[in-house]
Amino acid sequence: MTAPLTVLVVGSGGREHALAWAAARSPRCGTLLVAPGNAGTPGERVDVRADDVDGLVALARARGVDLVLVGPEVALAAGLVDALAAAGIAAFGPTAAAARLESSKAFTREFAARHGLPGPRFAVVTSVAEASAWLDASGLACAVVKADGLAAGKGVVVADDGPATLAAVAAALGGAFGAAGHLVVLEERLAGEEVSLLAFCDGTVAVAMPPAQDHKRVGEGDRGPNTGGMGAYAPAPACPPELAAELTRTILQPTVTALAAEGSPFVGVLYAGLMLTADGPRLLEFNVRFGDPETQVLLPLLATDLLDVAEACVAGRLADTPLVWRDGVALTVVLAAGGYPDRPVTGGVVRGLDGVSSVPGALVFHAGTERRGDDVVASGGRVLAVTGVGLDLAEARSVAYEGLAHVALDGAHHRRDIGWRAVARLAAHGGYAASGVDIDAGNDAVARMKVAVERTHGPAVLRGVGAFGGVFDASVLRAYEHPVLVASTDGVGTKVELLARAGRPGVAGVDIVNHCIDDVLVQRARPLFFLDYVATAKLDPAMAAAVVTGMASACEAADCALLGGETAEMPGVYQPGAFDIAGTLVGVGERDLLLPRPDIGPGDVLIGLASSGPHTNGYSLLRRVFAGLPLDARPAPLEVPLVDALCAPHRSYLDVLWPLLQTDVVKALIHITGGGLIENPPRILPADASIEIDLGSWPVPPLFRLVRDVTGLDDHELHRTLNMGIGMVLVVAPGDVAGVREKLTEESWVIGRVVPGDQTVRLLPAPGGARPA
Repeated sequence: MTAPLTVLVVGSGGREHALAWAAARSPRCGTLLVAPGNAGTPGERVDVRADDVDGLVALARARGVDLVLVGPEVALAAGLVDALAAAGIAAFGPTAAAARLESSKAFTREFAARHGLPGPRFAVVTSVAEASAWLDASGLACAVVKADGLAAGKGVVVADDGPATLAAVAAALGGAFGAAGHLVVLEERLAGEEVSLLAFCDGTVAVAMPPAQDHKRVGEGDRGPNTGGMGAYAPAPACPPELAAELTRTILQPTVTALAAEGSPFVGVLYAGLMLTADGPRLLEFNVRFGDPETQVLLPLLATDLLDVAEACVAGRLADTPLVWRDGVALTVVLAAGGYPDRPVTGGVVRGLDGVSSVPGALVFHAGTERRGDDVVASGGRVLAVTGVGLDLAEARSVAYEGLAHVALDGAHHRRDIGWRAVARLAAHGGYAASGVDIDAGNDAVARMKVAVERTHGPAVLRGVGAFGGVFDASVLRAYEHPVLVASTDGVGTKVELLARAGRPGVAGVDIVNHCIDDVLVQRARPLFFLDYVATAKLDPAMAAAVVTGMASACEAADCALLGGETAEMPGVYQPGAFDIAGTLVGVGERDLLLPRPDIGPGDVLIGLASSGPHTNGYSLLRRVFAGLPLDARPAPLEVPLVDALCAPHRSYLDVLWPLLQTDVVKALIHITGGGLIENPPRILPADASIEIDLGSWPVPPLFRLVRDVTGLDDHELHRTLNMGIGMVLVVAPGDVAGVREKLTEESWVIGRVVPGDQTVRLLPAPGGARPA
């Protein structure tokens, strides 16, 4: 067993916290030192600055450090790795010579040009006049202006026009970025997706990490000035594995090979900032260390021990060390102090950090924080980052923002859109179908339902399925003296959830048509045509075809044309597997024969016809009442499984009532829908009449008796919610009752009467107070 390692992490930001976090998780880590660290870094903090090369070497010697992980570019450019190597101390990071890829933008551009690495057109200038001349000669209207040296990620201006370009050059040369701006690099402004591709390097071999994307602009929608980074995520969908492999082969590996050939072998992390343009990938810049905040999403995905990887790089044996990455996605959101990036406000107390740990998959990486007594206070512009790890981007994003919601810092701000480009790319991948809308499935559904629909078409249907709108020949109305169109639009309500769960979508099609038929029938109108609407999260052609076939069968039975309609996929609106339907039925009647008649009054009698079940009403209650029962259960007094009782189709009363409606004996029809026997009868009453209903006058079907018994609901609530076995009511004169019941082809019951009153319904209990069986 090897001896525990003493590890030193150099730096104080979020990147260094992530490095220290990963090192501390290693079973090989014995002592962990962080110089200077922040309020969140694990291990022992040592007060030595990252740019104090002599102090860091002395610290490493004094504490017997076995391995140094160098975080910030300033330490690398200052030659820390060179000094540690001279002292015989292993350091994970490039020498100062190799670090010129980041410490000098001019060096990088010339290096890339020398070795054929694809990049933008560029120029290195020392005056505004040179910059102006290059713009004129290149024909570019503007350019990206970069300070040559290190500027903490802020030495870049993306100018929008010529004057802004020259102003940025003047500012850089005038000291806006200190000594970093003694030279200025102008680059052609490129368009495309930016990707960060980092690789572990051992001086010979480059092994890429998952591609990442960061958000450099301070504002949402990627607007505003550049920052050190407001968030990041990995892997980035914009750079799939095959592209990452190609970029490693054509950019990262050639760079490592070229540096070795030039006498500056690169050990550590090589970070390529790339633009994926329409003309191919282009190298924007190199960094020579882990990115910040990319480290905060890459290291949580690294399954291999970071210390093993770092030692393999230092020893030149990376090719023999397999790298394993966890499945899933990581996304981090930076919390910035008020005023960042221009004038960050420091000193505020950070609250709620303990709450982040309550969110599974959430991690906090401190950046600009310090301790003040028992408090954590902001000491820099980027205060901390919260990383979420999940199975996919959506989960990682949700975890990160849920974790960040626990943290509070007065005046702080963060972007609410981290990962938005990846969300958009994933949503669009594969076209409309990938967003949950499958046009091919829609076409399949239309093909499946077309035969059933066209069975309902007679000569009056001129255009149906496949047309932009159904076309019905109105000449059929000539058979009427004064034709009146009667229309009904309705849905099936929450019964569709039960039908979907029970695998009986076709019943919903029957329900919607028959419901609408009964609605126009009560006005003495006969159906002409029906138009449907079916909506779901993701269209299942078989389900849609079953629904529409149910509609077609109901229309065919009523000699009603099913003209067609609309199928809609609405992911995010409906739950997976759920669907909803609605429909419009148009019927025709004679104006002078429409019901209800005006002569309804006290003494008239109510005749009830049986329902086939709950029809399409009361299912919000019924689903709750029977939530504890399996659908195939058969509790007493049911004679069929519960699913059969609940899923019985809404019946049509057209066939049984239409012959009777050719006479003049029916004064009104009442369709018992939502509101039951309490709310529906008053619709046909004159202002001075009410209705009395005898509760013992018809046999209550088993399902309704079961509901009554297990819920304990009173009669008023039961009969207002459910039809309780009566689906249609006829109002006739007392002298016509016997004749009407004789002409009906099914059993009927005299259930009540019209009495003087104020358009209300009174329920009269069964004799003796017993509830009818």
